[in-house]
Amino acid sequence: MVQNSETIEILNDLVLINNDRIAGYEKAEAEAGDLENDLRAMFSGLAEESRTYAGELKSRITQLGGEPASGTMLSGKLYRIWMDIRATFTSDNRRAVLENAEAGEDAAKKAYEEALQSNELSEEIYQLIQHQYNAILAAHDSIKAERDRQRDVSKYPLTT
Repeated sequence: MVQNSETIEILNDLVLINNDRIAGYEKAEAEAGDLENDLRAMFSGLAEESRTYAGELKSRITQLGGEPASGTMLSGKLYRIWMDIRATFTSDNRRAVLENAEAGEDAAKKAYEEALQSNELSEEIYQLIQHQYNAILAAHDSIKAERDRQRDVSKYPLTT
């Protein structure tokens, strides 16, 4: 039972970080203007990805006899704040939004890396977490690549 308790705690932490991702990407999608369809599509897809991951994790928690977490992490508030930071810029631009999104993905990567360090996970749950982690790495890399494409663009404003 101790192993289940520790596993449930690990899975609930990942549920919370995915809830943070959902909130962050929904905000990012709303902030991207009508002319930023590529970013809106990216953010919408990443929010949906996190909804799927949270659902998978909640299902495992229930199977283990636990109660799935709701809400977000205290540390995850940083994750949701990355789009609020946008408001502090005097001239908004795609690169700033993408840099903030990348910082949010860094938080998700860290949470998954910590989970994967646990010796309490069954092979099945470890594989689930590893699969989600690989997708989060891919999302991070996509955001970073898009950010890097903006490096030479001094002003590419988001529409508001």
